[in-house]
Amino acid sequence: MRSPTMLLLLICSILPYFIVAQDQINFQALLIPEDLKENADAIVRLDQMEVEIRSLQDLVLRSKRIVTVLNRNGNRFIQAYGGYDNSRKLKKIEAVIYDAFGKEVKKVKMRDFKDVSAVQGGTLYSDSRVKFLDYTPTAYPYTVVIEKETQTKNTVFVPNWYFMDGYGVSTQKSSYKISCSDPSMQPVIKKLNWVDHDISETTLSNGVSFEAKDLKAFRHEEMSPDFSKLVPKILVRIPKFNYEGYTGQVDTWSDLGTWMHSNILNGRDEIPEALKDKLQHLVKDADSDLEKARIVYEYMQNNTRYISVQVGIGGIQPIAADEVDRVKYGDCKGLSNYTHAMLDAVGVTSYYVHVEAGRDKVDFESDFPSLEQGNHAILAIPTDEGYTWIDCTSQVHPFGFVGDFTDDRKVFVITPEGGEIVKTPAYLESDNKQFTEAKVQFKADGSLKAQGTIETQGVQYDNRFHLEETDADEVLEHYQDYWSYINNLKLVANSFENNKSGVAFTEKIDIEAAGFGTISGDRLLFPVSVLSRNTHVPKRYRNRKLPFELQRGYLDTDSYTISLPEGYTIESLPENKTLESEFGTYELTLEKQDNGQVRFQRSILIRAGSYPKEKYKDYRSFRRAVAKLEKSKLVLIKS
Repeated sequence: MRSPTMLLLLICSILPYFIVAQDQINFQALLIPEDLKENADAIVRLDQMEVEIRSLQDLVLRSKRIVTVLNRNGNRFIQAYGGYDNSRKLKKIEAVIYDAFGKEVKKVKMRDFKDVSAVQGGTLYSDSRVKFLDYTPTAYPYTVVIEKETQTKNTVFVPNWYFMDGYGVSTQKSSYKISCSDPSMQPVIKKLNWVDHDISETTLSNGVSFEAKDLKAFRHEEMSPDFSKLVPKILVRIPKFNYEGYTGQVDTWSDLGTWMHSNILNGRDEIPEALKDKLQHLVKDADSDLEKARIVYEYMQNNTRYISVQVGIGGIQPIAADEVDRVKYGDCKGLSNYTHAMLDAVGVTSYYVHVEAGRDKVDFESDFPSLEQGNHAILAIPTDEGYTWIDCTSQVHPFGFVGDFTDDRKVFVITPEGGEIVKTPAYLESDNKQFTEAKVQFKADGSLKAQGTIETQGVQYDNRFHLEETDADEVLEHYQDYWSYINNLKLVANSFENNKSGVAFTEKIDIEAAGFGTISGDRLLFPVSVLSRNTHVPKRYRNRKLPFELQRGYLDTDSYTISLPEGYTIESLPENKTLESEFGTYELTLEKQDNGQVRFQRSILIRAGSYPKEKYKDYRSFRRAVAKLEKSKLVLIKS
């Protein structure tokens, strides 16, 4: 029998190895529950955030994140980076990488992280830097553990929390804890999208914590909503805060606007007298404030360049206008403030605006004033009809046209009297137009000739006007893609007209194509939708899980005459057809003319809207019916 002392020594000697083995088992990919792997490119094993508000000028963030990457598409979910600047200290960042069996592959200390500028193309924000993990996996799956600690004196930015990262990633455990030493700084929290999710909330003596477990991945389906509309999340703010020595007490958007205007924007709009004189000379013949604003906007476009810095990087305070004038570049904040200063110099009022920009429409929360919302800055010019909006980061967009980057969403407008939530313009179906008019010739050898124009407006203008500055090879590639159903396409001639004042783009085209029609004995078969064919049918899902959105509607109209080859007559003309649905309408009309030509008219209108998953099958049926009609053929026979 072994003595108790010897047994204790034995246990103590093997205990460290046992613990290591247990740690390694935790990182083994094989131990991940199978239901979490379904539809997932990665599994977030742990996503943990601790927010400690020590004082009005001391905020500490500690995080630990463990991610198992299942395939190459999952690499984007690692998020192994940390930003810092003069006001934000990155006190710790380190990573450990494990293979599929939980064996440690590599340990990365803070000094081994790549350190780069957070901003490319300028030096105004040279203090904004990022450390990131530069790692190329050799096999899948693998696991990365990242631990990080950041400290800042700016308590205005308390991070919101998303319990899931996006489509294609599951979360095994996600926790968020916030504590504060001063009761007057207790956070205000708003919960969103918690339905159907089991998330626990625990009240602490000095704060609150939240935890979610086993959140299964959402598979992205065609026309799925922006993930922010689905993911369970919390918005967090503290009513009393500090930013670069400016303290604030905010309960409403009006309060936040007053604080921004009085502290963050105040004194940043001075420009040189020489520039004021130049601007006043440029607008001397303008007959309205909007005409003055257009001239100033185009001056800004022609004399500055944009560097990309989101609102949260480089702080929320724009670079002074006179500094932007000196270097001739800026980010969205700097260029918006610079343009605001120039407009003020010619007597035109404008307001600084925060917006969540992107093709997906994301609103500011009307009842939750927070600077954590928004990633972009633009300007609003008040008029009798409302606001005219300008994005000062674009060197090419027409004055007053925001396109699909900031359209139709709630934004934060900052005025001297306070802030307000306002919605930007929506481009409706009838605004997003494409009109194609042409003369088409079908030849006896099956070839095609067509000359015509394509005019686009609204968001469709936004998708096409770039062709004006595109080289000839890329223009040809564009048309080969646009008319992918036309084999042997030859672009004989083309030209463009960009009507910026009317926000309309016109393409004049002259094309030829051999083999467009099919010869079958004495017959010729020609598709009648020649220059604009909408045959897309949404993907079929046996069991769709998510609602779907048509974010922007549009109206496409075609009208052209078709000349028939000599010696042929019409044997069969496609039947005129009209389709009606809640998603849109489709109309096809072909009419034989007295001169032997055929008049072709076709229109398709798609309505914007959000729909439950149960209606997806109906929408798909509508688009399938449209696609079938778009392939209608004219049958000719030798006379």
